[in-house]
Amino acid sequence: FFLDPARPRERTTRKRPTASPKANSRLHACTMKTISLSRPMAAVFQRPRALVLATQHVRFHNTSGVGPHGARVARKVHHADIAHPRFLVEPRKAAILGAPMTWGQPKAGTDTGPDMLRQAGLSTELGNLGWEVEDMGDITFVPPSASDPQGEAKYVNQMKNCYAVGKGCQQVFERVSKQAAAGKFVLTVGGDHSIGAGTVAGILQARPNTGVIWVDAHADINTPDVSESGNIHGMPVAFLMRLIDPRKYPGWEWMASTPVLRPQQLVYIGLRDVDAAERVILKDMGITCFTMQHVDKYGIGRVMEMTLDHLAGRPLHCSYDIDGVDPAFAPSTGTAVRGGLTFREAHYVVEAVSESGHLGSLDMVEVNPGLGTFEESKETIEMGLALVASAMGSRIV
Repeated sequence: FFLDPARPRERTTRKRPTASPKANSRLHACTMKTISLSRPMAAVFQRPRALVLATQHVRFHNTSGVGPHGARVARKVHHADIAHPRFLVEPRKAAILGAPMTWGQPKAGTDTGPDMLRQAGLSTELGNLGWEVEDMGDITFVPPSASDPQGEAKYVNQMKNCYAVGKGCQQVFERVSKQAAAGKFVLTVGGDHSIGAGTVAGILQARPNTGVIWVDAHADINTPDVSESGNIHGMPVAFLMRLIDPRKYPGWEWMASTPVLRPQQLVYIGLRDVDAAERVILKDMGITCFTMQHVDKYGIGRVMEMTLDHLAGRPLHCSYDIDGVDPAFAPSTGTAVRGGLTFREAHYVVEAVSESGHLGSLDMVEVNPGLGTFEESKETIEMGLALVASAMGSRIV
C-alpha cells in the first residue's frame, strides 16, 4: 500500500482529474455503445434529486456520437462460447435485481443507477448474449426515520442510517439467496456498495464455498469504531467477516445467522485508497490484495491468474464498484480516485473471471448519474453496462 499520512482518510472525495492527452487517445481507440438522452435529462443531471422523478424523460439508443473524450462509435456485443458454471441451471437464466440504496453514503443519485442501466439496454444485451433474463424489479427500501430503533448510543452513533441500511441489506440478502438457490446467475445493480453486505451474504447462504472478488478503489472493511465518516458503504466487508457484531446494531441482527466470509475466500483488486486502520486489518487477517501497484508491476493478466489460482475450485462472486475504474473512464461516482483501472484493464478483470467457468453472480454498484456533467454521467452508465456485458459473455471476437 502507498499511504500518505497527510492525505484525507476513508472515502474522501477527490477532485476529478482532467484526462491527459494520452488517456484521451487511448479512449478514442475504445469501441463503446453511445447513449443518447433527451435534452430535458441534461438539465436533470445538474439537479441530482430530480433524477428520481425524471427517468421517464430518458431515451437510449445505439448511435455514433461524440463524448467528453472525443469521437466514438457504437459498441458491439458479441456472444462468446464460454463455459457455463455447473452449479447454474440450463438453459442459462439471469435474475436482475435492482437495489437502489443511497443511505450508505451521503451523495444523492446512486438510487437512480438501476433504472439508468436498464434504460441503456441491460436486458436486451443479456438476451443477445444467450441469457433468459428475469428482471425482478427494484427493491423498495424504507427510508431512514426518526422513529427507527436506536439501540445503544455508543454503537449506533458510529454508523449513519444504521437501521435503514441494515434492513435494506436484509431485503437484498433474502432476494439474492432465493434466486441463487434456484440456480440462476444473480446480477444485482446498485445503489451504493453497502448492499454488498446483503448480496454476498445471500450468495454465501446458497453457495457457502463461494470466493469473492471485490473490485474497488477502497477496502470497505472499516469498523464503526475506526471509521471517520460513519458511512456504511465503507463497512460491508467488515460485517461479512464479523469484524462487526451485527447483534449490537439495530437492523443488522439478521446477519448473525448467515455464513461468515473467511479471509481465504476474498481477493481485492484495484485498491488505491486504503485507510490506516484498514491496512492493519488486511495485513493481520492475511487477506489477498492486489493494489494498483501490483497491477502496474505484474500486469492485469498475471493479477487475474493469481486471483483465480487463489480461489480455484470455488463458485465465484464479483462485487464491482465502478470507482475501481479510473475516473478518466467512469467519472460519475461518489468517491472517485485517480490512478485506477484503465478501460481495458477494467474489462479484462470480468472477462477473466467469466472465462474461468465459475462466475455465478455479480454486483455493479456506485454508478451515480447525478454527479458530474451530462457527458460524464453518460460515460459512466456506458462503462457500467459494458462491464456487465463483458462479465456475462460479451467478447471482441
